[in-house]
Amino acid sequence: MFDLAVMWDWIGFAVRWVHVITAMAWIGASFFFIALDLGLKKAPNMPTGVTGEEWQVHGGGFYHIQKYMVAPENMPAHLIWHKWQSYSTWLSGAALLMIIYWVGGELYLLDPNKADLSLWQGVLISAGSLTIGWIAYDYLCKSPLGESPTVLMVLLFVILVIMAWGYNQIFTGRAALLHLGAFTATIMTANVFFIIMPNQRIVVKDLQEGRTPYPKYSKIAKLRSTHNNYLTLPVIFLMLSNHYPLAFATEYNWIIASLIFLTGVTIRHYFNSLHATGAGPHWTWAVTVLLMIVIAWLSTARNQETLEEAELRPLTAYEQKFASAAGFEEAYDIVRGNCSMCHAREPFWEGIRWAPKNVMLETKGDVARHAQAIYYQAGVSHAMPPPNAIATMSAENRIALVAWYKAAAAN
Repeated sequence: MFDLAVMWDWIGFAVRWVHVITAMAWIGASFFFIALDLGLKKAPNMPTGVTGEEWQVHGGGFYHIQKYMVAPENMPAHLIWHKWQSYSTWLSGAALLMIIYWVGGELYLLDPNKADLSLWQGVLISAGSLTIGWIAYDYLCKSPLGESPTVLMVLLFVILVIMAWGYNQIFTGRAALLHLGAFTATIMTANVFFIIMPNQRIVVKDLQEGRTPYPKYSKIAKLRSTHNNYLTLPVIFLMLSNHYPLAFATEYNWIIASLIFLTGVTIRHYFNSLHATGAGPHWTWAVTVLLMIVIAWLSTARNQETLEEAELRPLTAYEQKFASAAGFEEAYDIVRGNCSMCHAREPFWEGIRWAPKNVMLETKGDVARHAQAIYYQAGVSHAMPPPNAIATMSAENRIALVAWYKAAAAN
């Protein structure tokens, strides 16, 4: 029988797969070209316009690479454009955000304890906020501050801190960090789409029409590319954070996210210096370790509702739909008996200090809120409870969970 919920989950998996693959391609290309650019060396008898060259060996072959600061005298017959890695990563990421945080907004996007918003309002804020960063950042880059890269990076950091705090005032901790990553990735892809590629097209057109290209276009593109390089590692952290409650399930998650941007700067500064001079500044690792220690300390501070408060909180319309469905009481007893020892505000399974993925399954509201996840993890599949963790989740119990979810979904 065709199960729309299962198919939708597989669609999400497929989009995530594409997103990871394209992100790997984009990040790899970015790191490669930054390292290549910083490692270029002067050599005698180089062609006119060449500012450096590099020899590399890979896959059994030798590669001789030369860089023109502006452009060669004549247009090459074959020119490879590096753009689709960035575009595909952003487009697949945007699709994944819509699937998880818009369609599944009642569960993953909105936190009624922070802001009383309807789903459409949350989606509107989610979509609209992604453009704010690019507009502000692009304005700063085109202002006189564009001639002061360090000041520009500091102001960008301030914008990111403000957005981290702002997202955390509205969305769930998980959604707040994910949106901060999407916010930053939007700036990066917009750099490619609106600045780097158009500037390169101007240079190519000048070559095709016999004009000497202006150096300023390459200079502007190089600045935006460098910014992207420093933002890459924090974006990866933020995209992975939704799997780790220690990162997002704390009232200080916005500070954790802000500090991660600083670690991105220290780590990339080391490698960029290493590629340019052959020796990276080792103090950057000491600073990075110190920042991670502070992050780990902040992650232990959790400000969540108690079990008593959760039991008194009225059910949302989404939760009420599943709590009022046929078979809910039996499903609730099954989940309480099989899952709540780990998925609790104070887990009592040995070795677990925080509920996996911050999913609580203690109250009726908890179980109703996570109905779809319960259906996937313990009904359709046998992912939960983990093998050998508990022996009471029978086949009959799993059938009961499936029946309850389908009864609610049919209404």
